[in-house]
Amino acid sequence: MFAIIGLLMNQYAYLMAIHDTNAGTATVLQYVAPIIILAYVSLKNKQLPTLSEFVAILFAILGTFIIATHGHFDGLAMTPKGFFWGLFSAITYSFYIVLPAKLIREFGSFTVIGLGMLMGCVVFSIVTRSWQYPLVLTLGNWLALFGIIIIGTVFAYTFFLKGTTIIGAVKGSLLAAIEPVSSVFFSVTIMQEIFYPMDFVGMIFIIVAVLTVSLRDLIAVRKQLH
Repeated sequence: MFAIIGLLMNQYAYLMAIHDTNAGTATVLQYVAPIIILAYVSLKNKQLPTLSEFVAILFAILGTFIIATHGHFDGLAMTPKGFFWGLFSAITYSFYIVLPAKLIREFGSFTVIGLGMLMGCVVFSIVTRSWQYPLVLTLGNWLALFGIIIIGTVFAYTFFLKGTTIIGAVKGSLLAAIEPVSSVFFSVTIMQEIFYPMDFVGMIFIIVAVLTVSLRDLIAVRKQLH
């Protein structure tokens, strides 16, 4: 149940973050999630982070601070709502990665994700009373729905899960770090979003933090194999 709530809230928080900031910034903020998971595991196991883990946490915090404030202590460089939803999407993303792990091992990822999304859609539709909102199905809206549902959800999850079964979860998560980079690239080239130099500095810190954690896991797996 908590995994379904996490999935529900993550999708909602991520879309709200895009609405109040932009796709690139929202995606980069969501990618603080691996660092949150790292901190959670350290607290759960009652052990201090290693040096590389500590550096990753520090970089993630610094990157988030730079994106949010552009280095100024007297205010945010984005709307408070955008910053809140961006961080909340990272927290809920961490929840729905950690919580269903046991179910995925027992029933498989496709079954768990499929049922979770189905149950989440039903519950969220009831909570938000989605039927009261008019839906104008223009060509542009159809294309947007196709992009969100088919490309952004069905294809993305299917290809990612298929890829991880071929190359492994660690390498898969490492390659997934390309997502915030591609989000920023397409936000600039297609959506004509404007990013400032300090935004890119903060994004680089967060991406380096994620890569540090992923590379650490990759090195650990290789040591076990040898």
